[in-house]
Amino acid sequence: MRIALFVNDIMTQEVGFTNSRLAMTAINRGHEAWIINADGFKYDKDDRIRAIAKHAPKKSYKSAASYLADIQSKKALTEEICVDDLDILLLRSDPSQETAARSWARNVGINFGRVAMRHGVIVLNDPNGLAKATNKMYFQLFPEEVRPRTIITRSKAAVKQFAKEEGGNIVLKSLQASSSQGVFLVKKNELSNLNQIVDALCEEGYIIAQEYLPEAAKGDTRLFLMNGQPLRYKGKVAAFRREHIEEEGGTGLHQAAGNVTQTEVTDDMLELAEMVRPKLVQDGMFFVRLDIVGKKIMEINVFSPGGLGSAQKFAGVNFSHAVIDALERKVDYMKYYRRNFDNIEMATL
Repeated sequence: MRIALFVNDIMTQEVGFTNSRLAMTAINRGHEAWIINADGFKYDKDDRIRAIAKHAPKKSYKSAASYLADIQSKKALTEEICVDDLDILLLRSDPSQETAARSWARNVGINFGRVAMRHGVIVLNDPNGLAKATNKMYFQLFPEEVRPRTIITRSKAAVKQFAKEEGGNIVLKSLQASSSQGVFLVKKNELSNLNQIVDALCEEGYIIAQEYLPEAAKGDTRLFLMNGQPLRYKGKVAAFRREHIEEEGGTGLHQAAGNVTQTEVTDDMLELAEMVRPKLVQDGMFFVRLDIVGKKIMEINVFSPGGLGSAQKFAGVNFSHAVIDALERKVDYMKYYRRNFDNIEMATL
């Protein structure tokens, strides 16, 4: 099996990243696992997609650290590969990490991935599905039962009315920015600052005003889904809890990462996963992560779900094997049926 992982930049990858774990596991199982940077693609004159890609030099690795050291060094094999000859292209870049100077890179995987699909390459997550998710409005397309109460507007009056209805404590953030940028907790006794915050956020476009969930101050549970179902391997579910340390500066809300701990996957969490499953399947979302607070989902990460190593740490099993198992099955399906499946169907089979 020939796999390529598309990332923002190979040199910014870290040992704990899920990308490194998946690539290493694929190599250890005898597959090719290439890494492609955002600036690596080329649409050629013969209508084929090629890319400058890197591959680790060894046939097996004992740790993600040794794999990453090799792939980021001069020892890595660098070749121009034909993307159309791949079996799998994993789109694992995070558009929100691209700065204004690299705004051109935000949709690279989506655009080139669409073309690669024409030749039967399985592109995951489905690029047309990812195109729908390029800002936070995508989350509003899921059932209201799974989401915090929310309005999206540019109206100060509407935000003030929402704050009044919510009893004063609300969260404000930009519709366009990543989840960690420009997030403000406005408390009941701080509504005098609301105009200033709304003005600042409106410079980026529309504003999300959202119900504040007090449980979020303590952290969230991160549950992985694959093929629309909770990711399981050897009877264990891939999930962990991320504790938060909430630091307030002015009205800004900063959630510093605290401890990663074990979590119990409850029936409420599984019910939330079941409620979002139909749309994730419809949109070809092969591998995603739900960030859950109480009985609500705070975020659905469909671009570069990370933290699989943390789930492995507590479950004692290597969930990367479950992902590679699923990819192998998809490649077999395409072979059996002469690649006669739409990508969006193949994504969650």
